[in-house]
Amino acid sequence: MDEDEPLELWAARREAVRRPVGELRATMLDGREHAAHVNPHAPRIILRWNGVEWIPETIADDYGAAQRFLHGITGDGVMRSMMPSARSKRPGRHRRT
Repeated sequence: MDEDEPLELWAARREAVRRPVGELRATMLDGREHAAHVNPHAPRIILRWNGVEWIPETIADDYGAAQRFLHGITGDGVMRSMMPSARSKRPGRHRRT
């Protein structure tokens, strides 16, 4: 904080860079941060930030389940409406149907 900076401006700038309360993250149960490819089938713990510390929320079976929980995806996560159907190509002059 600069001596010439008003307290209100400093507080607003500080609040803008702080982690939002309620943010979720997933980590391995051993507590170490790993990349997702290290062990994708290992269970993950979901943690929620309460403004001071990370508190346990739930446990996910694997990396995929953790990502579905973090992003609010229901079901298996496959968007069937966007998957191409078996008959997606239109017949053209060179295609006989």
